[in-house]
Amino acid sequence: MAPAACVPVQIAPPERLVFTWGWEGGDLAVPPGSTTVEITLEPVADGTLLRLIHRGLPSPEACAAHREGWVHYVKRLATLGAGGDPGPDDWR
Repeated sequence: MAPAACVPVQIAPPERLVFTWGWEGGDLAVPPGSTTVEITLEPVADGTLLRLIHRGLPSPEACAAHREGWVHYVKRLATLGAGGDPGPDDWR
Protein backbone atom coordinates (compact mmCIF):
# COMPACT_ATOMS: atom_id res chain seq x y z
CA MET A 1 0.00 0.00 0.00
CA ALA A 2 1.37 3.41 -0.97
CA PRO A 3 1.62 5.95 1.82
CA ALA A 4 -1.10 8.58 2.03
CA ALA A 5 -0.09 12.22 1.93
CA CYS A 6 -2.13 14.90 3.63
CA VAL A 7 -1.61 18.56 4.42
CA PRO A 8 -3.77 20.41 6.97
CA VAL A 9 -5.88 23.21 5.47
CA GLN A 10 -8.07 24.16 8.43
CA ILE A 11 -7.94 23.04 12.05
CA ALA A 12 -10.67 24.22 14.42
CA PRO A 13 -10.47 22.08 17.56
CA PRO A 14 -12.43 20.27 18.70
CA GLU A 15 -15.01 20.19 15.94
CA ARG A 16 -13.43 20.57 12.48
CA LEU A 17 -10.44 19.37 10.47
CA VAL A 18 -9.88 19.89 6.75
CA PHE A 19 -6.88 18.51 4.86
CA THR A 20 -5.74 17.70 1.36
CA TRP A 21 -5.38 14.02 0.50
CA GLY A 22 -3.65 11.81 -2.04
CA TRP A 23 -1.36 8.85 -2.50
CA GLU A 24 2.41 9.08 -2.87
CA GLY A 25 3.74 7.06 -5.76
CA GLY A 26 0.93 4.52 -5.87
CA ASP A 27 -2.45 5.63 -7.14
CA LEU A 28 -1.54 8.33 -9.62
CA ALA A 29 -5.25 8.94 -10.23
CA VAL A 30 -5.29 10.52 -6.74
CA PRO A 31 -1.93 12.29 -6.34
CA PRO A 32 -1.03 14.19 -3.17
CA GLY A 33 -3.06 17.37 -2.72
CA SER A 34 -5.61 16.51 -5.41
CA THR A 35 -8.57 15.90 -3.08
CA THR A 36 -9.90 17.41 0.14
CA VAL A 37 -11.20 15.67 3.26
CA GLU A 38 -13.44 17.50 5.73
CA ILE A 39 -14.13 15.98 9.15
CA THR A 40 -16.59 17.50 11.59
CA LEU A 41 -17.40 16.25 15.07
CA GLU A 42 -20.69 17.03 16.79
CA PRO A 43 -21.76 16.04 20.30
CA VAL A 44 -24.93 13.95 20.37
CA ALA A 45 -26.85 12.34 23.23
CA ASP A 46 -25.03 9.01 23.08
CA GLY A 47 -21.56 10.14 21.97
CA THR A 48 -20.11 12.00 19.00
CA LEU A 49 -21.34 12.20 15.43
CA LEU A 50 -18.49 12.11 12.92
CA ARG A 51 -19.13 13.48 9.43
CA LEU A 52 -16.48 12.80 6.82
CA ILE A 53 -16.70 14.29 3.33
CA HIS A 54 -14.05 13.46 0.73
CA ARG A 55 -14.24 15.85 -2.24
CA GLY A 56 -12.52 15.81 -5.61
CA LEU A 57 -12.12 12.10 -6.25
CA PRO A 58 -11.71 11.54 -9.99
CA SER A 59 -14.16 8.70 -10.69
CA PRO A 60 -16.99 6.59 -9.27
CA GLU A 61 -14.46 3.76 -8.81
CA ALA A 62 -12.15 6.01 -6.77
CA CYS A 63 -15.16 7.15 -4.69
CA ALA A 64 -16.15 3.53 -3.98
CA ALA A 65 -12.60 2.49 -3.06
CA HIS A 66 -12.07 5.45 -0.74
CA ARG A 67 -15.50 4.98 0.86
CA GLU A 68 -14.55 1.37 1.64
CA GLY A 69 -11.29 2.54 3.20
CA TRP A 70 -12.86 5.31 5.26
CA VAL A 71 -15.59 2.96 6.55
CA HIS A 72 -12.98 0.35 7.49
CA TYR A 73 -10.80 2.78 9.46
CA VAL A 74 -13.62 4.81 11.05
CA LYS A 75 -15.09 1.56 12.43
CA ARG A 76 -11.70 0.72 13.93
CA LEU A 77 -11.46 4.23 15.41
CA ALA A 78 -14.97 3.94 16.90
CA THR A 79 -14.04 0.64 18.54
CA LEU A 80 -10.91 2.19 20.02
CA GLY A 81 -12.79 5.33 21.13
CA ALA A 82 -15.31 3.16 22.98
CA GLY A 83 -12.46 1.54 24.91
CA GLY A 84 -12.30 -1.61 22.79
CA ASP A 85 -9.47 -3.22 20.91
CA PRO A 86 -9.95 -3.26 17.13
CA GLY A 87 -7.32 -5.99 16.88
CA PRO A 88 -4.72 -6.30 14.14
CA ASP A 89 -5.49 -4.45 10.94
CA ASP A 90 -5.89 -7.07 8.24
CA TRP A 91 -5.45 -4.35 5.58
CA ARG A 92 -1.81 -3.75 6.51
